[in-house]
Amino acid sequence: MKPSYLIKPALDETYPEVDYGKGSYLFDKEGKEYLDASSGAVTANIGHGALEIINAMHEQAQKVSFVYRSQFTSDSAEQLARKIASLLPGDLNWSFFVNSGSEATETALKIAIQYWQEKGINSKTKILSRWISYHGITLGALSMSGHPGRRARFVPLLEEFPVISPPYCYRCPYNSSPSDCGFLCAWELEQAIKRIGADHIAAFIAEPVIGAAGAAIAPPDGYYKTIKEICEEYDILFIADEVMTGFGRTGKMLACEHYEVIPDIVALGKGMGAGYAPIAAAVASDRIIETIRNGSKIIMSGHTLSANPQSCSASLAVLEFIEKRQLLQEVDTKALYLKDKLEKLKSKFPFIGEIRGKGLLIGMEFVKHPGTKQAFGRNVKLTDRLVKIGREKGILLYPAGAGLDGTSGDAIIIAPPLTISMKEIDDLACRLKDVFSEAYKTLGMALGKEGE
Repeated sequence: MKPSYLIKPALDETYPEVDYGKGSYLFDKEGKEYLDASSGAVTANIGHGALEIINAMHEQAQKVSFVYRSQFTSDSAEQLARKIASLLPGDLNWSFFVNSGSEATETALKIAIQYWQEKGINSKTKILSRWISYHGITLGALSMSGHPGRRARFVPLLEEFPVISPPYCYRCPYNSSPSDCGFLCAWELEQAIKRIGADHIAAFIAEPVIGAAGAAIAPPDGYYKTIKEICEEYDILFIADEVMTGFGRTGKMLACEHYEVIPDIVALGKGMGAGYAPIAAAVASDRIIETIRNGSKIIMSGHTLSANPQSCSASLAVLEFIEKRQLLQEVDTKALYLKDKLEKLKSKFPFIGEIRGKGLLIGMEFVKHPGTKQAFGRNVKLTDRLVKIGREKGILLYPAGAGLDGTSGDAIIIAPPLTISMKEIDDLACRLKDVFSEAYKTLGMALGKEGE
């Protein structure tokens, strides 16, 4: 066997080597089939091997694959920016293209701070966020992230931006319910603003549906209207981190649309290129860009591969694919069918505590005792075991955080390609049942008693 010098996620782990992908499935070099139940990292939204995207990338590569954004624009970048402006709600019209979700949220941070500077308000430099959140791994993005496990090694280098509780109704910090709590976790934002001072706060950032840090936590209706009202009252921008949810994952172009709010800035990624090329974006509203245009005329951010024509051509083809196939119109039907399958598994395996999410972004949280919602001990490493068993059984699952402290719970995300068929959903449920059955056998009484 040839030596490997590739730094992998776990240095002592052995990973299968992928050979090719087709639709909802991936195949390794040994010929083993894997159902991609998580779209990789909730990225491969239109499945693998779509010829329309491959052909568009080939056509662009025959022209030019790279230009530097301060020397040239390109037809693919211009078309993509126009397409995004036509798809997003309100006046979210101006795209700054980058290469990853982390870069997108950090660019959004910089745009928000610069916006206030251009207005002559230099004191607004803080970005508030929530605990149980993840906005990226670069230092600015990680400062905004309320993900204790990913912050731990770098705390001395990070800003203390996370300040409020998440809308985690399954484990409500107030021991209340959406019907009578009055969105207490949202009103924490106002308390934080008053304590810090609105003059120091540029923006508040949130994932409309919490992803990796909380396994598809979707807030109750009315939550984001309260958040937006607070932001507007105290003259604070609202940034929506739609890196995981954008471009149809929840059944709308932006998950914010479910909650009838429009952010001032939105960060996009993952499904924007659907895994065919690295690309992401920070998209700003007209009023923000007009303020900068009337001032310095330059957004102080940028990367060598920003607005790369090769990546832009891939993303444009992905968005046209979504429109042409009318994939958003199918999300709700597929999501209901899939959730019904998962609820049936929940009735068989009592260690499934909650199934939640929006559209085809579904979280499953696991508990030792459903009645008390007691989590498993960290020594059990249930999430890791489920992901490993899944790979053995030919189904790819995405690990996620859970628990109010962000470290004490177990959860996975189920987020198959939007192109998945009903027959493939049946296959997904069958393979997942095998995973849970095997987990019960290997973990024994740590999982409690399996159902019929």
